[in-house]
Amino acid sequence: MIKFLIIAVFSMSLLWGQHKAHAGEVTYHRFTSEVLGRDYPYALYLPDGYHETYQAYPVLYLLHGSFGSERDWVESGGLKETADRLIREGHIPPMVIVMPGSESWWIDGHNEAARTAFLDDLMPYIEATWQVVPQREWRAIAGLSAGGFGALNFTLERPELFAAAAAMSPASYHPLPPRRSTARRHPAFLDAAGSFDESLWRQSNYTAYLENYLEREEIVPLYLSAGHRDPYNAEHHARVVRQALAPHQPDLVAMEVLNGGHTWRVWRASLPTAMAWMGRFLQDPVPLETLAEDAAAEGKAAVDPQVLSSHAQ
Repeated sequence: MIKFLIIAVFSMSLLWGQHKAHAGEVTYHRFTSEVLGRDYPYALYLPDGYHETYQAYPVLYLLHGSFGSERDWVESGGLKETADRLIREGHIPPMVIVMPGSESWWIDGHNEAARTAFLDDLMPYIEATWQVVPQREWRAIAGLSAGGFGALNFTLERPELFAAAAAMSPASYHPLPPRRSTARRHPAFLDAAGSFDESLWRQSNYTAYLENYLEREEIVPLYLSAGHRDPYNAEHHARVVRQALAPHQPDLVAMEVLNGGHTWRVWRASLPTAMAWMGRFLQDPVPLETLAEDAAAEGKAAVDPQVLSSHAQ
């Protein structure tokens, strides 16, 4: 009996040690955004070994939903546990995950220029501060609900930036959002009179970027998902997106329908598949020295591995 207990304890310690060895860390940060005129908050997942390996990693930008915050994916979505497991099991490369906080629907809305701040402030800041490869083949974007709306918009508008994307229960309603959608009462879409701005919705939705995307050479592999009882009919709208893209990229647009509604239960269930899908198209980490050499060869400002490493402490 004692021998059995010793073996059991030893086995558990091995499992615990293996789990600990592949545990990333989550921290919270902010920087001054010139576009917003205020601090821009973000949560950050760093994979195990980030501080010791002197590598530059792929980066995933993961967007929250309407009236959400940079803490949502960590506190409600199980992000850290999911990322740790997928990296440990080899389903995704070790990666940095950035979860920004926005007061808009990731658009240049009536309340703030969230789209411009994301593209012109957040991404350059992240890729100059943390050990990530600032190139398309190492960059992905995803989000839930309004964040899925944003991720899809960024993907179709700027396909040269992203190697893969995922939109979970995307609030990409066409032609207009349902009456119950929070878009109709969100400050991003409320004009000076406090009315929902239908024109802004139409010019901000993915349909405004679709035609140009279909004419471009870059193709962004896209994962879509929704709950089968979504009260906003996100499943239908996701299928409309898939129908529009399937002739253009027949093997590079996936759709998954899960049991549930427009809830964290669905998004937690969808996240592992979404991340594994995007991981198929992202490149592995590279030595910081290689990144510096490539930058020098392209005539860009030299990347100093020591500087990046010290920023990331």
